[in-house]
This record gives sequence, structure tokens and C-alpha cells, in this order.
Amino acid sequence: MIGNGKQDMAVIVVRDADAVAAALREELGRASDADRPGLERALALAEARNGVPDAELRGRWAGRRIRAGGYDGPLDAVAAVRALRQAEPGLSLRQAVRLSREAAAVSAAVSKP
Repeated sequence: MIGNGKQDMAVIVVRDADAVAAALREELGRASDADRPGLERALALAEARNGVPDAELRGRWAGRRIRAGGYDGPLDAVAAVRALRQAEPGLSLRQAVRLSREAAAVSAAVSKP
């Protein structure tokens, strides 16, 4: 893989927000008045997640995997890459670096005022 210019990503982003939203809409159609507010809120949350970019989804995933290993420092540091590769041994160094950068970008976007 070295020097071939490919940036293969081993992480596949699975998007099922459409299916979840469709199921919620269906359930909302036959819901009781008591259940309706909760289902409407759940539907709004599912629809809000529908347009999230793949890089953000990968970054969130990577951040969770890095933190799950006990690492608490900057998400784009060498130690974070190491923690991610320990949590996911199938990742190449290049993939882990890219994912840790995406995790740091998501974290920075979330912490902006």
C-alpha cells in the first residue's frame, strides 16, 4: 500500500437514518395521542442526522474508539493514533491518522461556542 496513492478507508459508514425515519413515520401514523409527542421528537432527531457528512460520522466513531481505550488527550496526537490502532488492529497507520484527524475536527466543531 505504501506509495500507491490510494487512501483506502477500512471504516464503512452505515447510514440507516432513512430506514429509521420511515419506521418512525409509519408508527406515528397509528400512534395514540399519548405516544405521539415522543415519536415526533424521535422522528425529528432521526431526520436531523440524515445529512451528516461521512467524515463526521467516521470522526465520531474514531473518537469513541480512542476514548474507550482510556486515552484522554488530543484526538489527533500520536498517542491517540496508537490508541485507535490498539482498539482496531486492522487499521493501517495512514487510516488511523486520517480517522484521528477527523475525530479531532469533530471534537473542535462540537466545542466551538
